[in-house]
Amino acid sequence: MATISIIDPVSRIEGHLKVEIEIEGGFISNAKICGTLFRGFEQLMKNRAPDDAPIITQRICGVCPISHAKASVAALEDVIGWSPSENARLLRNLIQGANFLQSHILHFYVLSAVDFTPGPQHAPWTPSWDTDIRAGLEIVMEHFSSALNARRQAHEMGALFGGKMPHAASMVPGGVSASVTAERINAFREYLTALQDFVKNTYVPDVERIGDVYKDYFELGAGPGNLLSFGVFEDESNNKLFTAGYMEAGDAGPSDVFTSNDIREYVTHSWYQDDEGRPPAQGETLPQHPKEDAYSWIKAPRLFTKAFEAGPLARMKVCGAYSGGVSVLDRHLARAHESAIIADAMVGWLNELQAGSAFDSDYSHGVGSGEGLTEAPRGALGHWVSVGNDGKIQNYQVITPTCWNASPLDNSGVPGPLEQALIGLPVINESQPVEALRVIHSFDPCLACAVHAFRPSGERITEVYTGGRYAR
Repeated sequence: MATISIIDPVSRIEGHLKVEIEIEGGFISNAKICGTLFRGFEQLMKNRAPDDAPIITQRICGVCPISHAKASVAALEDVIGWSPSENARLLRNLIQGANFLQSHILHFYVLSAVDFTPGPQHAPWTPSWDTDIRAGLEIVMEHFSSALNARRQAHEMGALFGGKMPHAASMVPGGVSASVTAERINAFREYLTALQDFVKNTYVPDVERIGDVYKDYFELGAGPGNLLSFGVFEDESNNKLFTAGYMEAGDAGPSDVFTSNDIREYVTHSWYQDDEGRPPAQGETLPQHPKEDAYSWIKAPRLFTKAFEAGPLARMKVCGAYSGGVSVLDRHLARAHESAIIADAMVGWLNELQAGSAFDSDYSHGVGSGEGLTEAPRGALGHWVSVGNDGKIQNYQVITPTCWNASPLDNSGVPGPLEQALIGLPVINESQPVEALRVIHSFDPCLACAVHAFRPSGERITEVYTGGRYAR
């Protein structure tokens, strides 16, 4: 008989996520990932001035708002085929890079490390599950305070040119409105030097330590093995530090031959009005709740009708910077090494930056459609906009990384990457399925900053169905 375990909400993520897993014979036989938030930002954008878009859409997420700003301004600039100045490009890379660093540090030390080693022995870390916690990793939590300080430094560094953090004020269509001075460049460099040291000498070794103790997690939580990257951090020739492309399971190498028209969003099992699956530029976000067979507010985006994983591992594999597998610890290790690559690249961008303006006052909005494809720390992010003759936004669509990773079943009944990664996972203690949390946290799901559309009808956090009753 299957045991049904429900974790609601999953803690140590951004936003509200519910997972329902069936356990048979010590293994997860089925999994459902439920996004319990309705993201109504697409509706909020209609009939607004285009300049509102980068400001409002940053509020989709308080951890990776800079990538939303970047995607939004890129979509608006794409309407008229605009290319930002060299200084604007460098500043956008630096601000976005600072946001990547703070997010990666936060993800490992605050959200994920305590899946593998005890956290500080006081609230809010206690009481905690104690299943399969292995010895030898005490040093990781000794770095917790320094990690919080490093994350603060990354925020302060980004605010030098972003105007403020977490939601930057300076990234606007036409460039970056920040003032570039020698003093700010020097201050940014001081922060960056300290962060390079932390990433290379503390963060990366700590992830490797967990890998040494939990070697079995290099074989667990693989998912479909399909990897997708929209690419991020452009150079002067519009090449990208992390290239756009995809890999399918078993492929010898990546391919970059795809467009937005190859993407479809399915809502058969999502609380939205049914359609046949549309490309995002033609998409709509029309809620329908309740709805038979639906169990999530997350849509199911697919590339070439297949489920693809997005995130640091996908970026690193697609660009050839990581040769490991596709597992729980591969995700953590690829993220840590990506942080070092970004920090080093930021030194070069900072050296190229020139004091003076990074905004072109000749920029003006056009009429038509545009798309902005970039990467958030958690993976592939796309914004699609349509501006009408009245100068107002007619339609706006967003596909976030967590839509790719935590999507429900699609119209063909294929589970999303996170659901696939959970199925087949061994579980030691059905009442404390820490193995499932390790897989979920390795994807770093984010469902934050949206309209709450769930009923807080109970106090249960974990429920185990034992064939007739729920046990807490």
